[in-house]
Amino acid sequence: MTDDTVLAINLAAAIFYAVGAVFLIYRTFYTRTTRNGWLLGFTAVTLILHAVGGIKILHHPQGLDLGIFKVGSLIFWVINTLILASGLRKPLHTLFVFLFPLSSIFILMAMFSSDTVTAIPLDTSLSIHIMLSIFAYSFLIIATLQALVLSYQDYQLKHKHPAIIIRLLPPLQTMEALFFELLWVGQILLTLAIVTGFLFLEDLFAQHLVHKTLLSIFAWVIYSTLLLGHYRLGWRGKTAVRWAVGGFIILLLAYFGSKFVLEILLQVP
Repeated sequence: MTDDTVLAINLAAAIFYAVGAVFLIYRTFYTRTTRNGWLLGFTAVTLILHAVGGIKILHHPQGLDLGIFKVGSLIFWVINTLILASGLRKPLHTLFVFLFPLSSIFILMAMFSSDTVTAIPLDTSLSIHIMLSIFAYSFLIIATLQALVLSYQDYQLKHKHPAIIIRLLPPLQTMEALFFELLWVGQILLTLAIVTGFLFLEDLFAQHLVHKTLLSIFAWVIYSTLLLGHYRLGWRGKTAVRWAVGGFIILLLAYFGSKFVLEILLQVP
């Protein structure tokens, strides 16, 4: 596959995401009708384009190029795929309103970002750690988005003036139960990612990894505290949302913060 073909496929995926975002925003604010069958089909086609183009961008003769925007594009592909699959039985498709524009931006950034990252040769153990990390980030990002939507939904309902988007969402209790389900899955995957990191990586506390390691563990502690507080003390609502957002910010700094400093600011491979 030529470079021009790869460029065209990724550009098509970015355009599809942008068009989907415009459609969802219009549907949210100007109509109450739902065409979820059409939306799921459209999303499936977009994800195929994203997958084909994204794999080619990540591929490097010596391994994988795990630059910040390329990994970000991969994570959004995983998130959208998970939501598409979950949307067949649970009302998650509303999250596409937020995810489609971000996916489009990350694809474009991955396409045109400068290549400053040394390719990483992958073996089986390292591949397991990377995939667990990507899936953990993906589930926790979805849980965080769910928490923000839940908080907005709760605010609107308490003030008895629900916006149109709120009327399109399922009941508050359903949204909250889904939030904690996503959080549990994300926390389990994060635990496995941290454990495999200690098992498979030579030195997690090396200078270029120590920030990621410590912040990831800190985020794990925050999520564990939230889940324990929910189980033992009944934490929910604003308290749960604050802890979830706090854990996500720490986790975001753990990976993307350190990579941004190294790759963008310091230009370190």
